[in-house]
Amino acid sequence: MKIGIDALATDFPKIVLPMETFAEGRGLEVAKLQKGLGLKSMSFTDVHQDVVTLAANACKKLLEQLPEEAIQTIDRLYVGTESGIDSSKPVATFVLGCLQQVFPNADFSHFDVVDYQFACIGAVDALQNTLDYVRLHPDRKAIVVATDLAKYDLGSGGEYTQGAGAVALLIAAQPKLIAISPSFGVATQHEFDFFKPRQTVSKEVITNVATNPEWQGVLEAEVTFYKEQPVFDGQYSNTCYIRQIQAAYKQFAAKSPNSSHASWARIAMHLPYSFQGRRTFAHILAHENPDLLADQPGTTEDEKIRALTKTPMYLQLVDKKLAPAEAASGAVGNIYTGSIFLALASLFAVADAQNQDLTGEKVGFIAYGSGAKSKVFEGVVSDSWKTATRQIGLFEQLEQRVPIDFSTYIALHKKEQSLAVVAPKQEFVLQRIETQNPNKKGARYYEWKD
Repeated sequence: MKIGIDALATDFPKIVLPMETFAEGRGLEVAKLQKGLGLKSMSFTDVHQDVVTLAANACKKLLEQLPEEAIQTIDRLYVGTESGIDSSKPVATFVLGCLQQVFPNADFSHFDVVDYQFACIGAVDALQNTLDYVRLHPDRKAIVVATDLAKYDLGSGGEYTQGAGAVALLIAAQPKLIAISPSFGVATQHEFDFFKPRQTVSKEVITNVATNPEWQGVLEAEVTFYKEQPVFDGQYSNTCYIRQIQAAYKQFAAKSPNSSHASWARIAMHLPYSFQGRRTFAHILAHENPDLLADQPGTTEDEKIRALTKTPMYLQLVDKKLAPAEAASGAVGNIYTGSIFLALASLFAVADAQNQDLTGEKVGFIAYGSGAKSKVFEGVVSDSWKTATRQIGLFEQLEQRVPIDFSTYIALHKKEQSLAVVAPKQEFVLQRIETQNPNKKGARYYEWKD
């Protein structure tokens, strides 16, 4: 029996920072960002938005694609994120609470909900788990939501790759979009290429500790704090990315001797920036076909692989198999766990717009999460993929976003903005965070805005 992605929905902030505006504000050459990395714009959350609102909006859109009775066949709502808002309570419970507001006739009390955390690959882990669940219970369905805010320090090397968004997937038997094969190649290794540590500071360096009511009840000499921005080494992370996807692909090929990248009509990769896939897939190609490097100029393997990426053969491969998945990434930016599924939505939307038929074709998936793990797998496109794709409305959503200027971006990044840039409408919002009730202090409350 075929198991896979039956439906897909996306959600993004309604504001966007054009790359021309960012480049001008930073004094950078925009052509290097656009032509070198494939970056066109970056999504950024407004003051009332976070990973919960993005996930809840995407789930609402997903459920609206289903007949009401079909909701009762869903058993699981699993969230993949590295942007958690609580060290105990999962994002999935907040999303469930949001859905209960807008689907009053549905009973969500039987849902099993949980978060999966492993950098950018957490939602793929959730997908694999739910695929196995539905395979054992083919009359049931499950939801996987990837939701993240990719935020980097101002002026850092990762700043121009920022993005925000959520992708919700309905996992079911006899899927309308794509059936996922059960064989996964996996490669994991302990690394510090990118991480978000809890950090501490002595209370002695914090002014007014004794008189500030915020510190009442805090007895520890050190206070722990958390930043949304990661600690990362871009060059080393790229090295880990390449090493892990090669290892995962090698295991996938060993498990699936009748499958390889040569049989993939399209490829969806985790894209920290739009052109990351085309820059790194050549390593898989070269290691599987060493003869390709024999005639390439250069003295090192890396130099030969860079030369390979400029050959007509490789450029043709990029144009056919990789570029369709890049289109949305360039317009959104990195969305961590959702990146690979945004690539999937993108390649379907591009194929539909170009009147191509992918029915029965294979799509290869190459996922990566820092820390570090890669998974490689594949799926076969269903015959109703066009109908499912048109319900997403991916590029229509992106075209409706409102551009912001550089000063507004800085104010939002530094959390100095208090009023919404675009007034919320037909979306979930963060209504408030409790500050008074000691038994609920820090509790986050969300509501639907008509």
